[in-house]
Amino acid sequence: MVTVLTPNLPEAALLLNREVNNLEDMQQAAHDLAAFGTRSVLLKGGHLKGDDTTDVLYIGPEDRSVVLPGERIKTRNNHGTGCTLSSAVASFLAKGYALEEAARAAKQYLQGAIQAGVEYEIGQGNGPPHHFFKHW
Repeated sequence: MVTVLTPNLPEAALLLNREVNNLEDMQQAAHDLAAFGTRSVLLKGGHLKGDDTTDVLYIGPEDRSVVLPGERIKTRNNHGTGCTLSSAVASFLAKGYALEEAARAAKQYLQGAIQAGVEYEIGQGNGPPHHFFKHW
């Protein structure tokens, strides 16, 4: 019943009972998570160490993985980015995008929202990205 599962690396590690630390691990993990019954998996790489935030999309019906590269944006405003990405994928799917196209568009949107929110100082902890950056 699930079109795409969108775990982050700690969630994938917990579900699979093994560490997921790099791109090769991510590709195998996305494939293995799909075997639980979901059609596809978008494994989010925001918890990778270093400047890399590459995501991996495994498209189950095509038995194909797509690497979605990303660069870490230095900001404390990253609260809710995983939920934002998942919601954006769902929104683009609802608009009729194919899964790969929806994942790419969602990642591009999230990168823009994070970049637009870099300078904000909201509260004392991690703030949100600027979800409405295209509008104001």
